[in-house]
Amino acid sequence: MSQPLISMEADASASEDPGRKRRVHGMLKLYYGLNEEGKADEKPQSLDPCDINGPHFDPEHYLNKLRRECSLSELMDHETCMVKQIRSLDSDMQTLVYENYNKFISATDTIRKMKNDFKKMEDEMDCLSANMAAITDFSARISGTLEDQHAQITKLSGVHTLLRKLQFLFELPARLNKCLELQAYAQAVSSHRRARCVLQQYSHMPSFKGIQDDCHAIMDKLAQELRQKFRDGGSSAKDLSECVELLLQLDEPAEELCEKFLSHAGSRLESDLQGLEAEIKPSPPASAAKTALARKPSPGATAGSPKTSALRSPSSNTDILEFIDRGCNEFVSSLCLVITSYQELFINHAQTGELASKNIPQMAKSKLHAFVDKLATRYFSLVERRIQEEKGVADNSLLVHALDRFHRRLQAVAKLLPGSSVPNQGTEIVIRAATERVKQYLAALQNFYMDSLTDVRQALATPRLSLAAPGAGSHLGGPASGRDGASSLPDLLSSLSASILNQIKSVLASVHLFTAKNITFSNKPYFKGEFCYQGVRESLIVSFIKFVCQSSRQFCESAGDKGGSTPPALLLLLSRLCLDYETSTISYILTLTDEQFLAQHHSPVTAVTALCAEAREAAQKLLNHYVKVQGLIISQMLRKSVETRDWVNTIEPRNVRAVMKRVVEDTTSIDVQVGLLYEEGVRKAHSSDSSKRTFSVYSSSRQQTRYAASYTPSAPMDTNLLSNIHKLFSERIDIFSSVEFNKVSVMTGIIKISLKTFLECVRLRTFGRYGLQQIQVDCHYLQMYLWRFVSDENLVHFLLDEIVGSSAHRCLDPAPMEQSVIEVICERG
Repeated sequence: MSQPLISMEADASASEDPGRKRRVHGMLKLYYGLNEEGKADEKPQSLDPCDINGPHFDPEHYLNKLRRECSLSELMDHETCMVKQIRSLDSDMQTLVYENYNKFISATDTIRKMKNDFKKMEDEMDCLSANMAAITDFSARISGTLEDQHAQITKLSGVHTLLRKLQFLFELPARLNKCLELQAYAQAVSSHRRARCVLQQYSHMPSFKGIQDDCHAIMDKLAQELRQKFRDGGSSAKDLSECVELLLQLDEPAEELCEKFLSHAGSRLESDLQGLEAEIKPSPPASAAKTALARKPSPGATAGSPKTSALRSPSSNTDILEFIDRGCNEFVSSLCLVITSYQELFINHAQTGELASKNIPQMAKSKLHAFVDKLATRYFSLVERRIQEEKGVADNSLLVHALDRFHRRLQAVAKLLPGSSVPNQGTEIVIRAATERVKQYLAALQNFYMDSLTDVRQALATPRLSLAAPGAGSHLGGPASGRDGASSLPDLLSSLSASILNQIKSVLASVHLFTAKNITFSNKPYFKGEFCYQGVRESLIVSFIKFVCQSSRQFCESAGDKGGSTPPALLLLLSRLCLDYETSTISYILTLTDEQFLAQHHSPVTAVTALCAEAREAAQKLLNHYVKVQGLIISQMLRKSVETRDWVNTIEPRNVRAVMKRVVEDTTSIDVQVGLLYEEGVRKAHSSDSSKRTFSVYSSSRQQTRYAASYTPSAPMDTNLLSNIHKLFSERIDIFSSVEFNKVSVMTGIIKISLKTFLECVRLRTFGRYGLQQIQVDCHYLQMYLWRFVSDENLVHFLLDEIVGSSAHRCLDPAPMEQSVIEVICERG
C-alpha cells in the first residue's frame, strides 16, 4: 500500500507548478550552502553564534538575544515564522524523497551488484597471479637448460650470414652480366650498390680485388649502354627518367646529366613547336589584310532589319580553339611532364654523401627556369601570331574559349614551377588579345556605321515612284517630294538608328564573353576593372560615340572641298540622329554597358554629359550646315535669275517668273522634308491679312514718287539718306545665326539666306521701269507664300521691302506698279 501511495504522491507533486519546485530547490541549496552547479560556495564561514544558518550557531545565546531585543508580539511573530519555515522545509524534504525514491532504490541495487562483481574479480586475480608465477618458474628452468648452447648457436648464425654474403660477392659478376643481358639495369645497379662498400673495404685482398675489378668493368659497360640509350632520344619520358636516376646512382656528374636531360627534352618539345608553326600561315600583305563588312540590305528597303557584320578570318588549317588545344595537349603537357621528371630527379631527389655538399638542386633549378623560359617564349610567339590571324568578329566564343584553355593550362606550369614568369606572360597575352579584339570590334562598328551611311546615301539617291508631280524637289539631292519619298526619310532614320543600336548590343554580348563566370582569367584584376571601364566603356563604346559625332561633323567640313557633294537630306538625317543620341541613346547605351559589365569606375571616365554635349554640338553643326546648303541652293537659282536677265530693257510684266514658282515649290518641299524629322516649333501670331499685306516698301516707293522729279543723278544724297534713316529703325537681322531644333527655325534660316542673296544680287544690277515692276510682282508672290514658313512674318516683309527698295534706288525710271494690278498678276500666276 505504501509504495502506490508514494508513487501517487510523487505524481501529484510532479504535476505541481514547476516554479514551486525551483523555489524549493533554491531553499534547500541555500540551506546546504550550494551554488547553481551543485558545489559548495566558497564563502568565509560565519563565526556569529546568532547566525541560524552558520556552523557556530548557539541556540541559548540566540534566544537570550531575542528576549532582550524583541517585544512579546515580535517574539510570537518570529516563532510563527520559524514554525512555518520548519514545516516548509520538512515538506520539501519529504517531496524530494518521494521524487527520488526510484533513484534511491536503483542506487541500492547497483551497490549490491558491485559488491558481488568485485568478489568474483578478486578470485580471478588470485588465479591469474598463480598462473604467472608458474610461467616464470618454467621460463627460468628453460633458460638454465639452454644457457650452455646459446653462445654456440649465435656463433653458427653469424657464420651462416657471412657465408651468404661471401656467396653473394662471388656470384656478383655473374649476376651483373645476367642483368646486363636481360637489360635489368635497375636491379644491376641496386646489387652493385649493396656490395660496393664491402668490396672497397676489402680491396687489399686479391680475391676481393678481382671481384671488384670485374664488377667495375661490367658497370662501366652498363653505364655506357645507359648513356647510349640516353643519347638515342627514342625512349619514352619514363625510360629517360630511369636512365638519369641510374646514372646518378653510378656517380655521373649531375650538371652534365641536367644539360643532357634538358637537351633531349628540348628536342622533343621543339618538334611540337615546329608542328604548331606549320599550322600558321605566313603574314598576308597589308592590302590583303584589310577586310570589310559584308554588304547589307538598304535601310530603306528593309527598315529596322538588323545588320550583322561578316568579317571573316583568313582560312587556316585549324581554327584557333583546335590550335590552342593541340598546343596544350602536346607542348604544354610535355613541358609539365619534363618539369615533373626533372624536379624528381635533380631537385626533389634526396642527396647524400658528397652530392649533398654540391648544392645540386639550386644549380638544377636555375637551369630549369632558363630552359622553360626559352621554350615558353617561342610558344607564346606562335600563339600570338595565331591570335593575330583572328581578324573576324562574327563569332567571339572560339577565341574566348581558346584563351581560357590557354590560360587554364598554364596554371599547371605555375603550380609545378613556382616563381616562373610563364603564367604572367600568358596572362599578358590574354590581355593583349582581349584589347586587340576590342579594337577590332571598334573598327567593325565604325565600318558598319560608314557602310550604313553609304546605304542611306544610295537610298536617298535612288529615284522612287511618286504620285506627285514629276521632278518636284529632285534637284535638292534628297528624296522626291512624292509620298514614298517623303515617308522614307523617317524610315531611314529609324532603320539606321535601330541597326546601329542592335550592332552595339551584339558587340557588347560578344565582348561580355571575356568576363563570363566560367572563364578562368575573368577573375583577374584586369578583367574585373580596367577591361570593363577602360577597354569596353571607354575604348569601345565612348570611342564609337565620338566617332559618330566626329564623322558626322566631317560632312560639314569636307562639303566645301567637294562642292557640296553631301545630300542635304543626309545632313538633316544625321542631325536628327545626333540629337536623338544626345537626348536618350547615349544614356541608354552607357547604362546598358555599365549594367552588363558591372563597371566600378576606379579612374576618371568620360561623363555622359560630356558625350551628350558633343552629340548636341554635332547635331547643331549639321543642322546649321543643312540650312546653309539648302539656302545656297535656292540662292543659286535666284542669283542666276537676276544675273542672266536684262532688267533695263525688259518687257512689261504679265506674270510671275518661273524661278519664283520654283523657289516656292522647293521651299515647300524642304518644309515637308524637315517636318518629317523635327517638330513644328513656335511661331509669332500672324496677322489676318498676311498673304495680302502691302509692303512697307510700297510706302517707300510712294515716297519715291514724291521726289521722283528730283531723283536724278545730281541728287543721290537725299535717296541714300532716306534709306539709311529707314534702316536705323529696323531690327538687325543675323542671316547665318544658329537655328533651333524645330522646323520653323530651320525654314526661317533658309529663307533668310535666300532673300539676303536675292537682295545682294539686286543691289548689283540696274533696273528700268518694267524691271522694277517685275521685282515688285516677284516679291509680292514670294510674300504670299513664304510668310507661312517663318517664325516671324515681319522678317519676310522687311527683306522683301529691302529688295524692292534697293531695286527702286537702282531704277533709271522708278514708276511702281499699282498694288491691285500686282495682286491680279500674282493670283493669276
